[in-house]
Amino acid sequence: MSGSDAVADDWSAGRVLRSGAPPEATYDVTVIGAGVVGCAIARELARHRGLRIALVDAANDVGEGTSKANTAILHTGFDAVPGSLEARLVREGRRLLAAYAAASGIPVEPVGALLIAWDEEQRAALPALLRKATDNGYEAARIIGPEEVRAREPHLGPGALGALDVPGESVICPWTTTLAYATQAVRGGVDLHLDCRVEQIASTPARHELATSRGTLRTRHLVNAAGLHADTIDRLLGHDDFTVTPRRGQLIVFDKFARGLLRHILLPVPTALGKGVLVAPTVYGNVLLGPTAEELDDKTATGSTAEGIAALREKGRRILPELLDEEVTAVYAGLRAATEHDDYRIHAHQEERRVTVGGIRSTGLTASLAIAAHVTELLATTGLHLPPARDLPPVRMPNLGEAFPRPYQRADLIAADPAYGSIVCHCERVTRGEIRDALAGTVPPGSPDGLRRRTRARGGRCQGFYCGAEVRQLFEQGCRRDAGSGGERGPDEA
Repeated sequence: MSGSDAVADDWSAGRVLRSGAPPEATYDVTVIGAGVVGCAIARELARHRGLRIALVDAANDVGEGTSKANTAILHTGFDAVPGSLEARLVREGRRLLAAYAAASGIPVEPVGALLIAWDEEQRAALPALLRKATDNGYEAARIIGPEEVRAREPHLGPGALGALDVPGESVICPWTTTLAYATQAVRGGVDLHLDCRVEQIASTPARHELATSRGTLRTRHLVNAAGLHADTIDRLLGHDDFTVTPRRGQLIVFDKFARGLLRHILLPVPTALGKGVLVAPTVYGNVLLGPTAEELDDKTATGSTAEGIAALREKGRRILPELLDEEVTAVYAGLRAATEHDDYRIHAHQEERRVTVGGIRSTGLTASLAIAAHVTELLATTGLHLPPARDLPPVRMPNLGEAFPRPYQRADLIAADPAYGSIVCHCERVTRGEIRDALAGTVPPGSPDGLRRRTRARGGRCQGFYCGAEVRQLFEQGCRRDAGSGGERGPDEA
């Protein structure tokens, strides 16, 4: 990365640490959980120069939990519970993230959504959904009849009786969003501790001591943004305010040849278990079908099942019959952090100098920047002194989307650096230059899967059958270079 990715001289850099004991010094704030919400909080705190911030995660990369396996929709919040904290933060977060994505090069496509009614009961529910959208401050939604639905989506299955048109819904790249937050956080001075599992917490009037898999980390203030494990961290702190029940969502990714079959995000009328099975385009040019909604006990159960995939195909056959004739590129599953409550569980424990951020479900990506601002305000009520906020140096993320030119399509880029014309992954048209840049980034990948999320390498039709060996070799070479530099990465090396 170059250009606007350079670090301003008056900002001291943080570090990315995957080994060794945490420093002896005490942090001002530690954020547990480096998903999209935790990274957004760390980034927001980094704007207050002078604070010493740590971001901690048990995984070897940022965004390794719920954040990497979602439907990647930038929501309008039209169907949130009116008056809820979630509704407010999604509404604010959408505006903030749309502007941030445009400034940072994160791909967004404003495709709009159609909430399809397939029977009379669902059609009767559309006026209430329209009123909910209006109550949430979203005025652009409207009910349309079956003729317009058919004209807008000619490949739709038979039997649609109408739809709620929500033109503001968009699709976004969730991977580069999380990475952008983490990159700015580290460049703004945040220490990112990866492979660092929190095992016990001991609190005194002066500080919290986190016993981690890499040693003891000390902090004055604490933010619990641990996602699926937020209730576990809460219990380590002596509270039992909510329980996270992992809700598995299995999804099918169809090949790019299917992209011409739809023009919008196609949503069902929601149920108590969630928004149901949708069909949606992705910024990468594919089509998603899913997710399922399975209540589980195991917070590691991210495997797909034959029953789940069969159920998705059955629903997909009704929504978009021709989709089932297309090639499947991948199948994956993610776990949402569902709780027994209908709203986010974001609370400040003032005497304990900490904030809990729990129950952040599928809207967390959209709301992330607004959640970060809200949490920072709550931290101030716990006694944290916040220096005046400043704008962080901007970042420019690599474009992983198909709506804008990719490096292999840019003659000017290739003329300046031939590595951008050397394709390694032919399915996704990923070049050697992009892989090199990702491996040299401020927050380098911790695995070949992390490299895939930064470049799309190994994410296409062959799933790495042809390019996998070369991609792994490049990854291992990057790891050896990193180890040779001491195993820590600062932003001036990007």
